[in-house]
Amino acid sequence: MTDLYLRPTAFIDAPFGHDGQAARLAGGLCWFSAVELIARNGPRQLIPLDRLDDARATLPAPQRDRFDQLWSNLTTARPPLALGQRTLRFDSPSVMGILNVTPDSFSDGGRHMDADIAAAAAVDMAAAGVAIVDVGAESTRPGAAPVWEGDELARLEPLLPRLAAAGLLVSVDTRKAAVMRQALALGAGVVNDVSALTYDPAALDLVAAAGCPVVLMHHRGDPQTMQDDPRYDDVLLDVFDGLEARIAACVAAGIGRGRIIADPGIGFGKSLRHNLDLLNGLSLFHGLGVPLLLGASRKRFIGALSGEAPADQRLGGSIAVAVAGIAQGVQIVRVHDVPETVQALRVWRGLRDAALTP
Repeated sequence: MTDLYLRPTAFIDAPFGHDGQAARLAGGLCWFSAVELIARNGPRQLIPLDRLDDARATLPAPQRDRFDQLWSNLTTARPPLALGQRTLRFDSPSVMGILNVTPDSFSDGGRHMDADIAAAAAVDMAAAGVAIVDVGAESTRPGAAPVWEGDELARLEPLLPRLAAAGLLVSVDTRKAAVMRQALALGAGVVNDVSALTYDPAALDLVAAAGCPVVLMHHRGDPQTMQDDPRYDDVLLDVFDGLEARIAACVAAGIGRGRIIADPGIGFGKSLRHNLDLLNGLSLFHGLGVPLLLGASRKRFIGALSGEAPADQRLGGSIAVAVAGIAQGVQIVRVHDVPETVQALRVWRGLRDAALTP
């Protein structure tokens, strides 16, 4: 049944002295001591882990099966991804750096249209400690018009071979199968699709055949209409269901579950309140059984919470959201401000290492 959900909560610094009362979240650096048991049309229950078996026993048989699968997903480590000479690990949070080769992206449009400038920016990101560089040649900001695939490729083709030659791990941010195919041929290792492989009918089979990792992002509508009064019955559960359905479709098409990363799609068909509800409930999405990516850097909701600060003045808010995400076990944060975010994650990691050292 799909109307049962488990959200890890009551996070603790370390499991020492809490035998049977704490569990490790997805093989990472976060430990939790309770779950919120959620039924879509019923009450929510906060259950300490030492009473979890009792709570499970009260469920009807189909829901016990669902419970067992969710619990396994929450507590199973995510295997690393071997991508050529690079390995993307999920036992500690990492940073994906945003590199837009577009004239109209909401925060940095036009800055990296020249391939020399873009390549230098990517190398700087790598030097600062980024794990992966996400290159996009079509803006998907609210209100953006679609870009012809030929224009996307013209922006990517001078750049991607240079990044591959520099030994960088690159993802391509695109919705189009033809762009995915050429980008992978030019050295990209990951596909990052804001439409979760629904925009282009050929994309699903292409990614399955390529055997590459893919980021599936939740969205509602398209960039031109997605912010026109978005509505949900329960945004946290609706987004979970949407991602779960897309993961199932990808697995059925031949994409290995171990090569899928999920993104709840902050700002893509969501109001301010929707975004905040998703961020407060991020740990729920570990129940999908795949690594999580959070892309909230410089987004509009940060400005809305900070006196309408413009996009280039949202660094503090972006770091606050990134740290809130990794504190709920998010494995990758996608950001514009790489050195500052890497520093924040290193400090967070130092705190966790100290807490987990007996």
